[in-house]
Amino acid sequence: MNSIRSLSMSTSGGEASCFQVNGSSIMVDHECREFRAGIGGPKSFWSAKGHMRRSIARLATFAFVVCLASAISVRAQELERAAPVPVRTIWPALEWPTATPESQGLSASALETAAAYAAKYGGGSGCVIRCGYLVMEWGDPKKLADIKSATKGVAGATLLGLAVDRGLIKLDDRAGKYDPKFGQGGLENRRDWLAEITIRELATMTAGFDDARPPSLIYRPGTDGYYANDGSNMLAELLTLRFGEDLRAVLKREVMDPLGVPASEWKWRENVYRAKKVSGLQSREFASGITITHRALARVGYLYLRDGAWNGRPILSRDFVRAATKPTDLPSFVPYYAFFWGSNGRGTFRGIPRDSYWALGLGDSFVLICPSLDIVAVRLGTGSVRSQLPGGDRPEDWGKRVEGFFRLVAAAARESAPREPARAPYPPSPVIKVVHWAPRESIIRRAKGGDNWPMTWADDGDLYTAYGDGNGFEPAIAEKLSLGFARMAGGPAEFKGVNIRSSSGEQTGNGKAGKKASGMLMVDGVLYMWARNAGNAQLAWSNDHGRTWEWSDWRLTTSFGCPTFLSFGRDYAGARDDFVYIYSHASGDAYLPADRMVLARVPRNRIKDERAYEYFRGRDARNKPVWTADVGGRGPVFSHEGRCYRSGISYNPGLKRYLWCQVLPGEDPRFRGGFGIYDAPEPWGPWSTVYFTEDWDVGPGESSSFPTKWMSADGKSLYLVFSGDDSFSVRRAVLETALDR
Repeated sequence: MNSIRSLSMSTSGGEASCFQVNGSSIMVDHECREFRAGIGGPKSFWSAKGHMRRSIARLATFAFVVCLASAISVRAQELERAAPVPVRTIWPALEWPTATPESQGLSASALETAAAYAAKYGGGSGCVIRCGYLVMEWGDPKKLADIKSATKGVAGATLLGLAVDRGLIKLDDRAGKYDPKFGQGGLENRRDWLAEITIRELATMTAGFDDARPPSLIYRPGTDGYYANDGSNMLAELLTLRFGEDLRAVLKREVMDPLGVPASEWKWRENVYRAKKVSGLQSREFASGITITHRALARVGYLYLRDGAWNGRPILSRDFVRAATKPTDLPSFVPYYAFFWGSNGRGTFRGIPRDSYWALGLGDSFVLICPSLDIVAVRLGTGSVRSQLPGGDRPEDWGKRVEGFFRLVAAAARESAPREPARAPYPPSPVIKVVHWAPRESIIRRAKGGDNWPMTWADDGDLYTAYGDGNGFEPAIAEKLSLGFARMAGGPAEFKGVNIRSSSGEQTGNGKAGKKASGMLMVDGVLYMWARNAGNAQLAWSNDHGRTWEWSDWRLTTSFGCPTFLSFGRDYAGARDDFVYIYSHASGDAYLPADRMVLARVPRNRIKDERAYEYFRGRDARNKPVWTADVGGRGPVFSHEGRCYRSGISYNPGLKRYLWCQVLPGEDPRFRGGFGIYDAPEPWGPWSTVYFTEDWDVGPGESSSFPTKWMSADGKSLYLVFSGDDSFSVRRAVLETALDR
């Protein structure tokens, strides 16, 4: 049923009716005084008085509105958001305007639960802003709280944006361009590395500094991430030089005053860890230093929610706000880090909307912005671990603590609106119409505790694979390996896994600390392997079925952080041509999702030769691939914004389709999450969707593929090998094709 309500308003031409149809507004000028629609249809089309001419006009107006309402209803179902669309943007004056949660489409009881949760763990105060209205508040609104590292996002990113928008600085310029003495005071760091550091790297914690004071360069800039407080402080000093004045004065004049934040509701203390002056100018620290009330902090959040504008006045550019709150493609210390903001742009935290982002400080003081819900939420702690929310202490867990609170706020909106349906990135397959999965109870699981499982069909008839962070198949080996090897003899229902020991191939180290196999392929009797976590990826090969390995003296250092091979038949039989194809998400880090996938190829007799590799650039008008020897000229072979991650791809000769399994990034897909299966007639596309889900009935794991050995001759019966439940998991799939219908 269409939801329509009438709002009367004055216009220059008389009175108009603004119909809100499923959240969209339609204004129609006419003399109609009342219009209502509901289950029973129109209650009154027009007043009793009037002439036939007016009646016909009104009837035409009604018909137009109903038709338009129907069209908008269809569109609304496609793009539905939980937040109501306000007729106009609300801006706070001296105080925030208030409204009941229900009037803004929220559940009051759900918001009360969120407020109680925030307060339970020592949170001093907070509030929720919806569509510009203060709908929930707890604690003392006049009390200032030390927001610690949230200063980085609130002040640091904002001042960086002001400098970028005013042309004072460029994100990809070297820091030394603006400060020839950058990083040299009291540091014994490599001058060549210091000279490479960019502004972007300082803002994303990828400049290579550790968290000492003063910091040391422990990585080459742009190659790894480390949470470095003093790195942000060094950026503050650089911006002080560019503005030529105290950053507190800049923030007050350019941001806080226009936002209507009184001086009594925020402070920025003098430096504690860095020198109080730089080149004679008062200096500030981005690492921490701001104390502020929750209502004042909500105004900063509202500025970001409105894309950097405030009541018609541009303060930050929309482009900067969007860039600063999107996870960086650089290898930061966590996959959800942006420009001093945490961001769920890659869907890392499944309990909250993907467009949520936040500035977080010690003790879990934070401001969170969620554009799709039109919400700003603030929770202020005590500035110490005593007010920390549950979720864990590791950097990877910081976002979980924010998620634990905001999922309760988001639930208040979900109770009043249906959840946005999952959408695949490509249209349905023209060949494969349905995937029928065997019951979850039929899944075979072996080698508990291990994951990854890239697969290849070898010349001896067995499948060869590699596992990560496990002990292999029974009988398990004693030592947990970051990279171990095994082969599978037999069919999918009665296979036997046999561990292969290799002193030259095995690796140790949990998680990112150890090399792990991401791709495996046998070609002409030689077993090849791509290993990730090797800065970025490294090739190895074995001439004796995995017992001994040689490693290349070169690496893929641009993108290709988790490469995998395209699999054909036994010992590469049935290959399309004399090339080997390599796919990866377009990130240099296996743990950082990307917006696109990339593709490389190499002649099958030159796999070991770095100079022989070519990179997919795009398709021409005839769907023919265009290749380049320059990795910098690579283009996307597949796109899915923020959701390209680890994958496995194989050729189905029975259906003559390439099947690409891609896991969706999530909190822990080993136990819950989604994935997609895409198909194409060629290794480079065009791609279509065979199967897509945000929430499979079991955890899809972090990798999956269809082994070609276990495909039926007609290609309709096959078996998915995936790392769900942290195991070697096997599940049968039956494909229903267009010809079957």
